[in-house]
Amino acid sequence: MADLSVEKHERFDQAIDEIANGATICISGSGGGLLEPDAILQRLEQRFLDTGEPNKLTLVHAASIGDSKSRGLNRFVHPGMVKRIIGGHWGWAPRIGEMALNGDIQGYNFPQGAISLLFREIAAGRPGLFTRTGLHTFADPRIEGGRLSAKAPPDIVSVMTINNSEYLFYESFQIDYAFLLGSKADLDGNISFEKEPAYLDASAMAMAAHNSGGKVLVQVKEIVPKGSLDARLVIIPGIFVDHVLCNPDQWQTYEGEYNPAFSGEKRIPLNSLAPLPLDQRKVIARRAALELKPELVVNLGFGMPDGVAAVAAEEGVSDWLNFTVEQGPVGGVPAKGAIFGVSTNPLAILDMPSNFDFYQGGGLDLAVLSFAQVDASGNVNVSKFGGRLAGCGGFVDISQNAKKVVFVGTMTAGGLDVDVQDGRFKILKEGRNKKFLEQVEQITFSGFYSAKVGQRVLYVTERAVFELLDGKLVLTEIAPGINLEHDILQQMAFEPHISEPLKSMDIRLFKDTRMHIAP
Repeated sequence: MADLSVEKHERFDQAIDEIANGATICISGSGGGLLEPDAILQRLEQRFLDTGEPNKLTLVHAASIGDSKSRGLNRFVHPGMVKRIIGGHWGWAPRIGEMALNGDIQGYNFPQGAISLLFREIAAGRPGLFTRTGLHTFADPRIEGGRLSAKAPPDIVSVMTINNSEYLFYESFQIDYAFLLGSKADLDGNISFEKEPAYLDASAMAMAAHNSGGKVLVQVKEIVPKGSLDARLVIIPGIFVDHVLCNPDQWQTYEGEYNPAFSGEKRIPLNSLAPLPLDQRKVIARRAALELKPELVVNLGFGMPDGVAAVAAEEGVSDWLNFTVEQGPVGGVPAKGAIFGVSTNPLAILDMPSNFDFYQGGGLDLAVLSFAQVDASGNVNVSKFGGRLAGCGGFVDISQNAKKVVFVGTMTAGGLDVDVQDGRFKILKEGRNKKFLEQVEQITFSGFYSAKVGQRVLYVTERAVFELLDGKLVLTEIAPGINLEHDILQQMAFEPHISEPLKSMDIRLFKDTRMHIAP
């Protein structure tokens, strides 16, 4: 139980000072500062800089944590501080990613949902997580086993057969500390989340650390009297909590101190969201939006897919869709950019493990996800390319289990410039880098597995649409005015199958007026 007496700050510093070399620490948070306990991480970093301890740490996180500069996991870049990291997404801590790829630390990338659900298995004292998520992708030990370099031992994930079906088994391990964030703490250490846009896996992490015999440290914005919290808002009960750090300067996200439309306290008119300019991104988002149907349960991934939410709002159809984000929000309009994981006007907020239960069980009707690379077999890579580690995040959990998947991205990258107006689409300057390759650098989505389970899969670009049919990539639509040979086939490292007849993309995609897609 937390002791929040007058000495609480001294006691918290003492708890940081007691963290031993080689400890295993799980850390909550998601990109853009969402639930990121950076004041705790800052204190641990300062202790290491002052004393060289604790060192050889093992860090575990499901979502990416940081600002690409100095906060979050970026506080662990100092040589010797970390031995091993098990992470779901690495994009907001690029220097840590470089250390993992170079073998300076033992690095693993596993699906975000698998890690999040593994915390519950650890909390319950079970041996690990059985799931199909990750089969035939880079997480499968028959391919890469999630290892980011040869320095990472192959000892975390294995393949097991149960009732004639294959599963991946992610093994449990002991957690010594959990670093978490909430809104308020009372004098018994109960932690409420009423100002937060998500809960992530905070409760599961707290239970996992507590039941492992470890310690739970929580950062909050405010300390309140004992018994003053609404029990319905308490996500981490005080029986799990050992120490609390009060940080009055705590923000809801990096982008703002507090937005009540993110936490569900208030609702704002969705028509106040600015429409997207008509460019290649909007064309792609619009084509993906044509796959939306009333009452569908939809997940929108990070990056270009967030444009689908903006298109839906502009078209006035947001209310008959059920957008979800893996971090937990259900309903509303998912935010874009660095604060991905937050939604405006959410109808409900689930904890992240429960959301991934829903996803992995096939609850999603449609997923719209970005691609970095696509190959002739329909495989998609978003996790490691061009010498850079992004990590898969929830991509594998979502893409493998949704009933329909729409992958979105431009045909080429690096300087692509187009002109879109009055139903015309023209390429002014071609991108330097092809994204449709003979073979992707890493398999984040397996075309083989998708064909095996019978998904419908589309690949939407600004000038063409492809579909995965019988395990083959097939060109099915082309933008008006685009030259098939020069603008599509010459921009691919392989020749796709071409459907007969080859359809023209909907002319409404290229006009600067509403498409009126509502039924």
